[in-house]
This record gives sequence, structure tokens and C-alpha cells, in this order.
Amino acid sequence: MTHFDALETRSADQRAADLARDLPALIALAQRTPAMARTLAGVEAASITSAEALAALPLIRKADLSGAQKAYPPLGGFLPPGGAYEHIFQSPGPIYEIGRTTVDWWRMGRFLHACGIGRGDIVQNCFGYHLTPAGMIFESGARAVGAAVLPAGTGQTDLQVRAAVDVGSTAYAGTPDYLKVILDRADELGERLSITRAAVGGGALFPSLRREYADRGISVLQCYATADLGNIAYESPAMEGMILDEGVIVEIVRPGTGDPVPVGEVGEVVVTTLNRDYPLVRFATGDLSALMPGVSPCGRSNLRIRGWMGRADQTTKIKGMFVRPEQVAELVARHEEVARARVIALREGEMDTMLVQVESRASNPALYEGSVLEVLKLRGRVEIVTPGTLPNDGKVIEDRRSYG
Repeated sequence: MTHFDALETRSADQRAADLARDLPALIALAQRTPAMARTLAGVEAASITSAEALAALPLIRKADLSGAQKAYPPLGGFLPPGGAYEHIFQSPGPIYEIGRTTVDWWRMGRFLHACGIGRGDIVQNCFGYHLTPAGMIFESGARAVGAAVLPAGTGQTDLQVRAAVDVGSTAYAGTPDYLKVILDRADELGERLSITRAAVGGGALFPSLRREYADRGISVLQCYATADLGNIAYESPAMEGMILDEGVIVEIVRPGTGDPVPVGEVGEVVVTTLNRDYPLVRFATGDLSALMPGVSPCGRSNLRIRGWMGRADQTTKIKGMFVRPEQVAELVARHEEVARARVIALREGEMDTMLVQVESRASNPALYEGSVLEVLKLRGRVEIVTPGTLPNDGKVIEDRRSYG
């Protein structure tokens, strides 16, 4: 299979040079949006030429979008002056996002191409078309690869089976599990479908489910996309991690901070999109993942992530007080010798207790008890552990309490 375009196989040097050319203009454009003019005030756009330089800029979170949209409806001032759009979508919150009808605006064509979907295919698009953008996102990608679309939407499984048989759908787009519902119902009705490829997202694709589809002769690949950002990363036939899309810059940062973590360490996914219609800079998704070393054997040369690995917002109430990832980050920052820390909520009898594990070469836990009380506002037992021994799962707060 040929690649979608030449961007996918760029050398690292070429990709860095292209980024150094495009990123300053994006930052300058973002500075012209009412919502980011203040947060990016004083930033010299010409100096932001790499992902490393981005790390000095503040994060944007979902709460920032929601708050800005309530104050300045409907879009909160995140579009540049004179910004154009053809659609407005609603996501839970509610949060409103724009959409455009320009070619492959959400950059989904690259993923569908990797799935082997193209001209001559009929894609049964089972993502929702009402209010939320997923249906339009995948339809836009299908058009980008020259495939026809059956805009099936969600539900009405019997009609889905009937349509798939009558029009000869060859590919499926939707959540990972709904395809099984359609296939099982087709079996019950004695119908045979022609679907051989599936592009899925919006939920977990468990290995057992992928194997079941493979046994039915259906190749399934998954992507990681959001309504705000479009496609972020996607699987290729190599199925070794998820390759970053060419239209985004992805950082993995320690939860509660904007500080990038080393390759391989789990942290929060932060995305800057090179979309000049909607220039989000350092958007913190709240999702956990990790960068993978090396490149995919399929020939696509961009960085890879391990896929979705949970949520970064681990805020937990202990003894009636909220403990947040930002507080754990502050605790670590107070002690130069501390590499990482982890707060563990426990229950002894009918009482909450707190254990704070600290990666340090010190030997006296009392060194950190004062900081724990001052920063976390709670008393807890401090345990010193050897640097590098805390689990690499992105968690800085863990709740081990049982309520059974």
C-alpha cells in the first residue's frame, strides 16, 4: 500500500524544519484570538519553533473552553478574527466546536487510507450525526480517500443490516463494539455482509474483539481523535502503537504540570493543532499515554504513542478534602532531590488515611512531612522509595479504598 502523502515519510530533519517554518505563524495567529491573546501575551512567536519551545507556554484545558464559551458564547473567542466555519457541534458539557467542509478538515483521510479504505468502497458510517461531530469527521475522511458513504448513524440495527446487504457496504466506521452487534444480528437474520475493513474509535478495542473480527475476515484499525482536535494518532497495518497525525504536535507531560516526561513514561497527552481555522495551542486532553521509541515498520516516520491509557485527572477526596495532581506536582517541585511522588488513598477501619510515596535518595521521611501537610492540607504517612520504582502508569494519585 502506498502512503497517503509524502508528509508521512519525511525525515526527522525535514519534519523539524517544516515545524520551525509553520509553528511561529500558528502562535502569532493564536495570539490574535481573544481567548489566547492574554495567555500568550509577551510570547515572541518567532522563537517558538519546536515542541521543546512549546513547553514554556501555558496549557489550555476543557474547563477553559467551557468557561470562555459561557462568558463569550457560543465559541469563547478561540477563533482568529474573521474565522469561518460551516458547522457548529455540541459535545457534553456542553462545549461547542466548529467544523468545516473544506477537504479533510479533521485529517481523518490519513487514517482511513491506512485502513485500506478508498475509491470503490462504501463506508457504513455508524458514528452519530446529531449534534456531535463524529459522523461528519469520518464522512469527511471517507471523501478524502474517494470512498462513498452510507450515513447510517447509530441504532436501528435491523435497518443497518438491511442497508449493508442492499448497498453492499464494504467498510465500517463506528465504535469498536457496535460492529459486532450488526454482525450478530445479520447472522440471526441469515444475511451475509460484505464488510472486510473497519475504522473504529470512541471506545476501547479489546484484543479479543479484534481477534473475533479477524476470524470473520474483517481487518480493524483504531484511531485516537477528539471533537476539538480531529485526528491525533492512528494505527497502521503494522499495529505497533499509534502514529501521530501530521497536522498535530503531541507532548506527553506529567499530570498536574505542563512539563514533558521522558520517552516511554506515561503522562498526559497535550496537543497543538496546526489548524489555522481553530489554532488550539497546548490543549491538555486529560488522557494518558506514552511516547514510543523508534518508528513504525510500515514506513511512516512520525512519532508514535501507545494509545489511550486512562485519564489524567485523578482528583480524589481524602478525609473530606480534595487532593489534585497539581498539588502533587507542587510537592515534588519543593524538593530538588525528589524525582516523583504518588499519593495513595487508603481506608483503615472506617477512616480515610493517606500514604505519600516519594522517590528520593534521602532516608528520613520526616524531611517531607511538613511539605505534605502544607501543600496537601492533610496529614499522611510518608514513605521513601528508591528513584525509578514507582509504577510507570501516569498516576500521581491512587485510590485503593474499597467500598464493598
